Amino acid sequence: MAKLNVNPTRMEMTRLKRQLKTASRGHKLLKDKLDELMKQFLEIVRENKRLREEAESALESAYQNFIIARAVMSESSLSEALMIPQQSVSVKVTKRNIMSVNVPVFDFTKSESGGDIYPYGTAFTSGELDSAMNSFSAAMDPLLRLAESEKTAQLLAQEIERTRRRVNALENIMIPNYQETIKFIAMKLEENERAGTTRMMKVKDMVLKKAMEEKQKQDEAMHA
Repeated sequence: MAKLNVNPTRMEMTRLKRQLKTASRGHKLLKDKLDELMKQFLEIVRENKRLREEAESALESAYQNFIIARAVMSESSLSEALMIPQQSVSVKVTKRNIMSVNVPVFDFTKSESGGDIYPYGTAFTSGELDSAMNSFSAAMDPLLRLAESEKTAQLLAQEIERTRRRVNALENIMIPNYQETIKFIAMKLEENERAGTTRMMKVKDMVLKKAMEEKQKQDEAMHA
């Protein structure tokens, strides 16, 4: 804690008390925001885990089937079969607000020009290639959702760190400094008040003493 460099006056103490009240209210609001951010962040992390497992499972199945398809098909036949993609994905990026943080929202649609996802005829290809295509298609949804979720988690983590720094600054620096300075000013004002009271009492004693001396002189003059 460090005392602020201010004049120890009642006006300054009133100003600091207002600032302390504002800082304390801001600290509470930021703490509430931090708690809610952490709650949202943990929910997104759990969703990330689920989406990652779903995407990895679909990709693992896709790659296994694709490796088998490469083994049973010639390189030229495989390249020819996959030369013209049948399915495309369009993504529209918008935003939503989570505790004053703008996070991305991916709206995507799949389009299949031929009515299915296979860019080839099934007569000269293996069943494993069909399974691989189905798995790759199934992985698309969780992969895009995972990208959205991970970006959201990243932005929330940055906001959590910023908010935590502000909470710590208020809690450990600003508010204690205000409290210490207000305490110092109060002690200084009390000290000044005691000193003023002491001076007044001394002046009163001097006036009383002078009045008594004057009265004594008058009495002596009357009896002379």
